[in-house]
Amino acid sequence: QVQLVESGGGLVQAGGSLRLTCTVSGSAFSINAMGWYRQAPGKEREMVAVITSTDRIDVADSVKGRFTISRDNAKNSVYLQMNSLKPEDTALYYCSADLWSDYRNNHYWGKGTLVTVSS
Repeated sequence: QVQLVESGGGLVQAGGSLRLTCTVSGSAFSINAMGWYRQAPGKEREMVAVITSTDRIDVADSVKGRFTISRDNAKNSVYLQMNSLKPEDTALYYCSADLWSDYRNNHYWGKGTLVTVSS
């Protein structure tokens, strides 16, 4: 059974930093891509950053220069380093993974980790 588990969220003051971690576990699989999305109350979920198995990266304009996505293949993990945090970054951050498993592509979501940035 494939699972995505996020960690690293919390409360931080504006200008501070947080590092989010997402780890994939379960049955046999290979990772096509992993990424981070976020959603604030009353707003649509938006893509923050995505990294593919070939290390191609896509980052939202709103976080460029402040957030960095990376991965550790040996640990089946993806990270989001968030620096210079702003109150508008406050949201529930979800890890997303596109995996090849059971002879097909499957998409998975984590339960989310809350990031709150105070002014």
